[in-house]
Amino acid sequence: MSNREKLRQLLLQLDDKSYKAYKDIKGRYHFSDFTLIVDRVQGDPFASPSHVRVQLSQAVADFPKTLYQSRSREIALRDYLTRQFDLVAREFSSHRGTGNSGRIAIMSVGQSVIERTAAFVNDELVEVRFVVGLPARGRRISGRQAAEMLCEDIPEIVDQALKYESLDAVEIKQHVETIEDADWLRQQLAERDLVAFIADDAILPRRSGVDDRPLDKNALPFQSPETLRETFNCPNRGEVTGMGIPAGITLIVGGGYHGKSTVLRSLEVGVYNHIPGDGRELVVTQASAVKIRAEDGRSIASVDISPFINQLPQGRSTRQFSTANASGSTSQAANIIEALEANTQLLLVDEDTAATNFMIRDHRMQQLIAKDKEPITPFIDKIRQLYTDYGVSTIVVMGGSGDYFDVADTVIAMDNFQPYDVTEKARAIAKQYQTERIPEGGKEFGEIAPRIPLPESIDPSRGSRDVKLKVRDVDEVVFGKEEIDLAAVEQIVEKGQLRAIAEAIVYAKRHYINGRTTVAEVLNRMMADLESQGLDLLGNLPEGDLVLFRQFELAAALNRLRTLQVRDHH
Repeated sequence: MSNREKLRQLLLQLDDKSYKAYKDIKGRYHFSDFTLIVDRVQGDPFASPSHVRVQLSQAVADFPKTLYQSRSREIALRDYLTRQFDLVAREFSSHRGTGNSGRIAIMSVGQSVIERTAAFVNDELVEVRFVVGLPARGRRISGRQAAEMLCEDIPEIVDQALKYESLDAVEIKQHVETIEDADWLRQQLAERDLVAFIADDAILPRRSGVDDRPLDKNALPFQSPETLRETFNCPNRGEVTGMGIPAGITLIVGGGYHGKSTVLRSLEVGVYNHIPGDGRELVVTQASAVKIRAEDGRSIASVDISPFINQLPQGRSTRQFSTANASGSTSQAANIIEALEANTQLLLVDEDTAATNFMIRDHRMQQLIAKDKEPITPFIDKIRQLYTDYGVSTIVVMGGSGDYFDVADTVIAMDNFQPYDVTEKARAIAKQYQTERIPEGGKEFGEIAPRIPLPESIDPSRGSRDVKLKVRDVDEVVFGKEEIDLAAVEQIVEKGQLRAIAEAIVYAKRHYINGRTTVAEVLNRMMADLESQGLDLLGNLPEGDLVLFRQFELAAALNRLRTLQVRDHH
């Protein structure tokens, strides 16, 4: 009797038994052309579904090596297979009883192409990880339906979604080549002294705030102004033209609803690659770009915000600033310093989500409120020093203050979603209408003081469990007894990144957070381990729902853990 028949018989024997008896099916089953592995069996119909994997040898799957020969292509092919499996599994998932019964599902993905643990490809095999809601009637096993799912449906899904001969070869090639071109473009930026590139004909507007697909009707294709046009010769699609944004300080200006924030949003997710047809396939941003905003109410643990804020009333120091409930300006200052600590080279700021008193203090206000009564040094006086002292560029969306013309290297005006280079015009206006504001905050940016996180302040345990982690939506992690609110960290784009970040904090605590290692060193070592060993080092079982993150989002989560304590490096 084949393994497939053995599994079928076992499931039929379990019919109508108590749901817990399903645990007998844990193990490995060899079907005619793939292996089914049941790693974890759910405890009851309402618990999170069972973890299952399939493995096919390349002799059966037969994907040409060219499709996964480079890191970039491999991640793209894994992404493609995840999407295909999702598409086919949805057709087979019917509701079969109570709770999660009857569900066959792989992690849901958005418009981005990121490394995930749902699918793997190498010379030997293809592996896909997914979940199965084992069917029940009430709290009793529905064995016949389980046999249908595991012994009929899954082989069908494998046939349709995971074999090269069943898939669209042209579509796969396009998927892989699109991602490879985007990665290649991102690597070219530094050579041209650029921090971002938006290809001509890109479609930047999205359908809505909750639907990240491209706007399909009336969306105007992006066209670069002649003076900022760059031409690249991509490995696959050949010549590509578009707007290059130079290193330094760039302002994006224009009237309301003309596309300023849409451009910035495209740039902030331009640290990731996008699927063909997304409209932003060739919008790439330097990989270390961090979106900065004000974030009322966040906690801050001993951050030196003195480059921006000092002389607080009652002589309170801002060299080791801590608060459980930050204001707009203190949170924005901390967000910048923490991003610098994590080694960003590009800040993205939209005045709509910034603290006004942090961005600008104009000449009239300087006349009314003397500098010794104002603790805040506005960003306008630090933006140039960030570039000269640390090589950190900034792109700012600005509709309200022309004072920034004095510090900008490039000024791009958005008019009806089209960009115009108005740098010379802005300079002429700055010359004609002097602001007379007095620069504040000294000649240098100031030191970025390293911090050392204390291990005893990071506790993932809850009750009897050593580690209790849970993810809610794309903006909150339950970490032990604490909730980490990441709603304002806009470059987290998939729920699986939160799962991985929570696991990474636990891993970092076990391996690197020891009271001697700085935040920057912890982040570097953590990312190096992920680079060399992959995301699987974070899970106990082979997890199918982890998604790669950057050190900036890991730092953001650690910094927003309300129990975090750090000590000064000195």
